[in-house]
Amino acid sequence: MTLVAVLGAGSWGTTLANLLALKGDTVRIWAYEPEVVQAINQEHQNSVFLPDVPLHPGLRAYGDAREAAADVPVIVSAAPSHAVRSVIGQLRGVIKPDTLVVSATKGIETNTLALMSAVVQECLPEVRFAALSGPSFASEVCQGQPTLVVAASRTEATALAAQRIFATPTFRVYSHDDVIGVELAGALKNVIAIAAGILEGLGMGHNPRAALITRGLAEITRLGVALGASPLTFAGLAGMGDLILTATGSLSRNRALGIALAQGQTFEQYRAQHRSVAEGANTSRAGAALGARMGVELPIIEKVGEVLFSGKPAREGIGELMARELKSEQWR
Repeated sequence: MTLVAVLGAGSWGTTLANLLALKGDTVRIWAYEPEVVQAINQEHQNSVFLPDVPLHPGLRAYGDAREAAADVPVIVSAAPSHAVRSVIGQLRGVIKPDTLVVSATKGIETNTLALMSAVVQECLPEVRFAALSGPSFASEVCQGQPTLVVAASRTEATALAAQRIFATPTFRVYSHDDVIGVELAGALKNVIAIAAGILEGLGMGHNPRAALITRGLAEITRLGVALGASPLTFAGLAGMGDLILTATGSLSRNRALGIALAQGQTFEQYRAQHRSVAEGANTSRAGAALGARMGVELPIIEKVGEVLFSGKPAREGIGELMARELKSEQWR
């Protein structure tokens, strides 16, 4: 039995906390919202972010991140990417140097263009770090549907430790050594999923969706390789697996955002109506900026950002992509 603190009580953080509690671990979960803390402790549910899912009665919620994480050997970071630095930064002096921090956040910090591994390392340089990612809708994990993910770390011992902590009969975890590739794939697939939703909202069919997923993966891989990742990572669970799920699954928040954009809503209107974060929105800008920094072309990701933040009509963006200079897919 392990003592674990989960920082972030959105749908995914709550799901992971419940998964570990059901496994027999002692789990604390920090929530930003007081009403979520109260509901988890008194009603054993998170009706705000994970409705209709009964939570393990032993799961204990806290409104203070430092209190939740004090002297806990395993921390799961599940806050939205824009909040990770402020949340993790509170833990200085509270946790021990060899604490295992597992990031379950899929995003890029907008102002620094840092992946979550870099944010955690800057805030807590002495901890052990692993990234947990892969095709995993929270509601299906709660239902006990077979789910496969990866736990990536730069050291094998840390990856194996994270693997053992999360593995259950229905939640299979593979170890991995490519932290950059796993994190980047998990972040950028959300942007491609917004684009997939736009295609669906415009009534487009299977041909454009297949092309989008394939060329979207090519963009993600190009940037990943430029940052030092292995191209093989993007053919695995954290890459193609998660991209297919998020771009085609009806439970995808990012895909739903794309559908709404295609049907005439602005991003501001959509955001005002939805409490949960669609990480792909901010990631479209961060990903495009990171591509520019590295000299890597990311035309799909750039167009998604223009639709979200510059008011570009979706059909116009598609036309511009189709009119780009002809290129070779592969030439030996």
